[in-house]
Amino acid sequence: MFASMKPSTFGAALRARSKRAGLRAIGAAAGLAVVLTTAHLVGAQEADPIAEATRGVNTTWVLITAFLVFFMQAGFAFVEAGLTRAKNTTNILMKNLMDFVMATLGYWIIGFGLMFGESSGGLFGTSYFFIGADAGDFADLPILAFWLFQLVFAGTAATIVSGAMAERTKFSAYLVYSLIISLLIYPIFGHWVWGSGWLWTLGDSTGLLPGGGFRDFAGSTVVHSVGGWAALMGAILLGPRIGRFGKDGRVNLIPGHSVSLFTLGIFILWLGWFGFNPGSQLAIAGGNADAVALVAANTNIAAAAGALTALITAWARAGKPDIAAAMNGVLGGLVAITAPCAFVTPLDSIIIGAVAGPLVVFGNLFIEKLQIDDPVGAVPVHLMNGVWGTLALGLFASQNGVTGLFAGGGAGQLIIQAIGVVACGAWTAGTSFLLFFAIKKTIGLRVSTHEEMVGLDILEHGSTAYPSDVVPGLVVRQKSSGSETRTAPGTMPAK
Repeated sequence: MFASMKPSTFGAALRARSKRAGLRAIGAAAGLAVVLTTAHLVGAQEADPIAEATRGVNTTWVLITAFLVFFMQAGFAFVEAGLTRAKNTTNILMKNLMDFVMATLGYWIIGFGLMFGESSGGLFGTSYFFIGADAGDFADLPILAFWLFQLVFAGTAATIVSGAMAERTKFSAYLVYSLIISLLIYPIFGHWVWGSGWLWTLGDSTGLLPGGGFRDFAGSTVVHSVGGWAALMGAILLGPRIGRFGKDGRVNLIPGHSVSLFTLGIFILWLGWFGFNPGSQLAIAGGNADAVALVAANTNIAAAAGALTALITAWARAGKPDIAAAMNGVLGGLVAITAPCAFVTPLDSIIIGAVAGPLVVFGNLFIEKLQIDDPVGAVPVHLMNGVWGTLALGLFASQNGVTGLFAGGGAGQLIIQAIGVVACGAWTAGTSFLLFFAIKKTIGLRVSTHEEMVGLDILEHGSTAYPSDVVPGLVVRQKSSGSETRTAPGTMPAK
């Protein structure tokens, strides 16, 4: 048949047949697709597609906010570098990098399990160690997403200490501290609150607040007071920097080297707090959006109020609008609102932030009178305002099922908040003091006088953040037993 056809006719026939075959193939494929799609939809219906979509949206939200909180490490690094001298910049940046590295490993190995594992008497968790991908869900999220979100909080608690111990701490000692706080100190206290431990249920056991207990939405106490107490203990055991205080009790200013870095760090931290607090809702879909919006607005309002009142306070005292006071006032307001942000109104947030600002200014003056050297003001910002924000919840709370004293709820919540503050101080101050004391007696906590004078960048790390600042005549030689430094006469770095 084909042989009797002309080439053009034969080609037309082949094309016609190919077209019919192609149409049949397309039809078959379409039918198969319909079958598979139908089967998939049936399976999806069985798995509840709305629930799956909600889970995906909430997981995405939690991961994005975790990334924002992670970026706060850069904020802390810039704040601390800006407020300290140029000769210690590399050291500051290294500590802020490595405390998150150590926190990641320690929190994965055992910290997360101690914090969120099955509770042993409300004191610590006993599961989720060396957590893997097959561990299932936690808080309606993939467990590794929840772990990552909680990890960045652990890293924040660890990095708070870096600034208070700046310019005089051995790098090796700081690595040990970073591991232990993330492995043990922070997770155990965190279990008492966020792991549904004894503080979370304290209302029932005391009768003060049946059905409730200590509340800290995003960590004024769990994160910031823990870091603040550890910072205070470290600063006390280290002692002040050379020249910080005179023998007659005079306070000598040791200015930082970069207002620009300091300012950039504050803005990064302010941005990161929009992950820190709103992300702690652990969901964004549906009605959670309203809670997230309230938290975000309260966070921003308190920061602004803290900056303004700190500025006004410092201006009234010194006659000049001081940038350091305003910047740390931002952080004070952010720390203070972190516990009550989901439980108070925007008006309450203004009041809470307005108190936080002067607390930073007068807190700095107080610790200076005690001759405690805190180069970046970590103790007033994180410890003092962590305490204030936690107590403020017991005073102002009126939202989301928590009622404070001023909202007609009685003193029960305030009393429980105060118990939590004391418990945090006893646990964290006690354990961190023992930790720093043990480090001091073993590998050593503080660098030598010579190392402090020359700068930790050169002698601890063998490098400098600003090569143009290296003074000619400074020679660093490596030996098998360590490093040897020589300085030619008159060449000691001035910064």
